[in-house]
Amino acid sequence: MKKIINTSNAPAPIGPYNQAVLSGNMLYTSGQIALDPKTGELKLGNIKEETALVMENLKAILTEAGMTFDNVIKTSIFISDMNNFAQINEVYANYFNAETAPARETVEVANLPKFVNVEISAIAVK
Repeated sequence: MKKIINTSNAPAPIGPYNQAVLSGNMLYTSGQIALDPKTGELKLGNIKEETALVMENLKAILTEAGMTFDNVIKTSIFISDMNNFAQINEVYANYFNAETAPARETVEVANLPKFVNVEISAIAVK
């Protein structure tokens, strides 16, 4: 059984998918980018601000599902330039306890949706 998770506090999907799917006690989020959920506008330019908005979008989805970043067991980070890794990591680290941080991979890719600089998805468990 799956339950679709959607919140107006995160950007609406821009294709045939949902913000997240809850299956049993597992939550699978779609990749989040730096879209402002209030205006629908991209917030690009400063990689730290962009990453913070991505993380806040993920937080909104987790909250809607009754979870927090403590429930996250795995993240996937896609970035357009590995030279931004340290700055992205600095912001990302603010959302997790270092001792209980989730597993993750970070991959540099040629392009991301809307040509953003970072996209992050998460898997969480209740």
